[in-house]
Amino acid sequence: MTAGRDPAAGRDPAADGRDPTTGVAGPAGRASPPAFSELLEDSAEDLYENAPCGYLSTDLDGRIARVNATLLRWLGYAREDLVGRRHFADLLTAGGRIYHETHFAPLLSMQGEVGGVALDLRASDGTRLPVLVTSAVKKSPAGEPLLIRTTIFDARDRRAYERELLRARQESDRERERLRVLVTTLQHSLLPHALPEVPGLEAAAYYHVASPDEVSGDFYDLFPLSRSRWGLFLGDVCGKGAPAAAATSLIRYTLRAAAAYDPAPGTALTTLNTVLNEQYERDGQSFCTAIFGLLVPDGDGFRLTFANGGHPEPLLLRADGTASYQAAPRGLLIGVLADTTYAATSVWLRPGDTLVLYTDGLTEARPGPGRGRYGDEALLAFARDLSPATATGTVAALAALLGKFSDGLTDDTAVLALSVPAAAPRQDGPSTTPAGPEQDPSQA
Repeated sequence: MTAGRDPAAGRDPAADGRDPTTGVAGPAGRASPPAFSELLEDSAEDLYENAPCGYLSTDLDGRIARVNATLLRWLGYAREDLVGRRHFADLLTAGGRIYHETHFAPLLSMQGEVGGVALDLRASDGTRLPVLVTSAVKKSPAGEPLLIRTTIFDARDRRAYERELLRARQESDRERERLRVLVTTLQHSLLPHALPEVPGLEAAAYYHVASPDEVSGDFYDLFPLSRSRWGLFLGDVCGKGAPAAAATSLIRYTLRAAAAYDPAPGTALTTLNTVLNEQYERDGQSFCTAIFGLLVPDGDGFRLTFANGGHPEPLLLRADGTASYQAAPRGLLIGVLADTTYAATSVWLRPGDTLVLYTDGLTEARPGPGRGRYGDEALLAFARDLSPATATGTVAALAALLGKFSDGLTDDTAVLALSVPAAAPRQDGPSTTPAGPEQDPSQA
């Protein structure tokens, strides 16, 4: 051995387990993986025949001229069963053939390529193979069409996934519909089924639901206390969903029970405040705004005595065509502070007058994109244009207005309107008594 010579020089690297391309020794006794360059030496024919997708070529009439082994395996055909004997459309189901003749083939002729079309192929045993089909027209250098090349992908896993998604969506839709039915049923249970008939008075109500998927806490009621007295209330509970529904139910029964014991409006709201405050101190959420009123006949109209617990002021539409907010002491939110009292005030409704109570979903609405809330001034202008009006007409007009807000209405809205029918014109000529300013009949 010559001194200084590498004893490994001239040896085959593979003989001692080294990678022949890198010269790096591999684990002892383990054969080296094939070189990447060797993987690129697959023949074009093998790539065509055993591709992970199906290939076929047809003449311009659709007769199969060539098909790869992958597609033959999928469909269970021998090559001689298809080449020169069958058309591509023959491999399709009945529905697929109709689609191919009416849509696929005309588009391919016009565009020269159609991609990603979902079809079903019919295998030799009659089973269906869901596939995605892409076809392109091969043209000569002069631009003349020569043949059609088609690539076919197995879509069984994708179709199964799509069916699973569809089932999940259908189940979700069913669950959502069940939820909507539950929400609607619960919402209706928190509102009176119908308003009672009050002799000499017209009453109308409307409830606009902003979302069919969520219970809101708006509420109203009109109910008899005796033959000559009726209680009424309208309000808005903080929050939405089950907690709001539970609070609304508690409020309705509390106010009815309080009115039966002592119908004074301020007392009724004070009682409600005591009940809600006990819960508010536990959860910090059980509070509301509300107006409670006591309605009694008074001459040719009615006197409404009401107390306000943090609620928007009612609108009064007079028979003379004027409209204004009915100012009254606005007490604190109901339930927030203990030992809160509420003052009452009275308003007289004469023939042709209408009083409107509503929740703030109306004034908080945003009529259009990028616009501010509807607001009190806009509502007052709307009422002035509408006045004089009956309770039914007023509620219908407000319902139409709410419908125009569309997506700008994000909160439920309750409306309760009371009106005294206008007096019939006298047959013996006009009255000579001048109309004076309104005053309390007890002080007349």
